Amino acid sequence: MNQEISGLSSMATRPILTDLSEHIRHTRGTPVRFESAGGVEIARRVREGAEADLLVLAEGALAELEKEGHVLGGTARPLWVSQVVAAVPDGTPVPAFDSVSDLRAALLSAERIAYSTGPSGTALVGLITRLGLADTLSDRLVQAPAGVPAGSLLSSGRADLAFQQRSELMDLPGIVVVGPLPGDTEINSVFSGAVLASSVQPDRAREVLDVLGSDMASGIVRSRGMRALGHQG
Repeated sequence: MNQEISGLSSMATRPILTDLSEHIRHTRGTPVRFESAGGVEIARRVREGAEADLLVLAEGALAELEKEGHVLGGTARPLWVSQVVAAVPDGTPVPAFDSVSDLRAALLSAERIAYSTGPSGTALVGLITRLGLADTLSDRLVQAPAGVPAGSLLSSGRADLAFQQRSELMDLPGIVVVGPLPGDTEINSVFSGAVLASSVQPDRAREVLDVLGSDMASGIVRSRGMRALGHQG
């Protein structure tokens, strides 16, 4: 029987990797299993010597690990683009998000604004600063713990507006996804994959990585709220 290919990934890509791992097992007979956690936590584990074959993380975080020698040289590749969207609790008024003015109004009217750790959360804080609202909103921002969807703060009543990757919000109960940020406030994150230097089966891990970045995977990727690089929509 084929030895399992193991992987580590951030939470944003967990739904995609679950589906693709199952597809690879059915079509190729290769068992693949990813363990997912907050991106910061996964990077910490890799630095502390966690053993696995593959790594899927936000592009910048993976690049840093590659520089530090934790990634097998020449294997890192961008895979998917993820869009940050807004969400509100189900049953509450859904704000317009057609213009930057709409976004400003939604931010200013929210009592508590949930956002995530990782690149999307950092980008959102940067956007709020660029809009000149940092001081006004500083006491209203609520950062979800690492690995916890920001949308879960909506359903628990701890926030009334949330921003996170679409893939992490689209299947959460009790919330309504409003849509992407308008105009030049759009926030996109690129997720990349690589073979870890600790892999004991790097050639087979490369083969799985090729499938993750293939045209075949693009439909599964899209159904889970992201898009493959080079594909629109």
